Amino acid sequence: MSRLSPYWLWIVLSLPAFGMAYEIATSTNPRIVHILLHPTGEFSARFLIIAMLATPLCMLFKGWRGPRWLRKNRRYFGVAAFGYAALHTVFYIYDAATIERMLQQLPRLYIWTGWAAFAIFIPLAVTSMDYFVRKMGPAWKTLQRWTYPAAVLTLVHWAALHDWRDPTAAIVHFTPLALLEAYRIWYWYLRPSRMSPA
Repeated sequence: MSRLSPYWLWIVLSLPAFGMAYEIATSTNPRIVHILLHPTGEFSARFLIIAMLATPLCMLFKGWRGPRWLRKNRRYFGVAAFGYAALHTVFYIYDAATIERMLQQLPRLYIWTGWAAFAIFIPLAVTSMDYFVRKMGPAWKTLQRWTYPAAVLTLVHWAALHDWRDPTAAIVHFTPLALLEAYRIWYWYLRPSRMSPA
């Protein structure tokens, strides 16, 4: 069963995409791609958050099987986050229709932060395979730390939509990650047992 689990996980992670593909294939609404634009971005952000929760959850709940399983499989969630980000980008390009319109929108905060986050996602996804982990050695972990600026850019991209009229969803999604990362910083650098002299 352990050998099959990644395949089952891929199926679960692909379910939203299958649902979107079905809607595109069956919908008569000419704006269906525009309607699905936001859900693709939201699923990308959710899977990114889940992948990043693995390490702080393992630190907080030592010995629990759930966080250990998540840490073992976090690369799947990370690649899924990239996949939905790529789909989000394709839908945006299709919805924008012209290069001129895309260039006009580029200076907007919620647009260029999205492009910047996606640009960071690309090398992270490409090097997610075991081959690159072995080949790159310590440099692989250094590269993977770019996940943090990508997450910040994703948060701003999401929250700044519609001129910051409703950033609540983005804040709610990213708050657990922010709290756990704050705990991680406290644990490694600020807790009394680390600051006390030997």
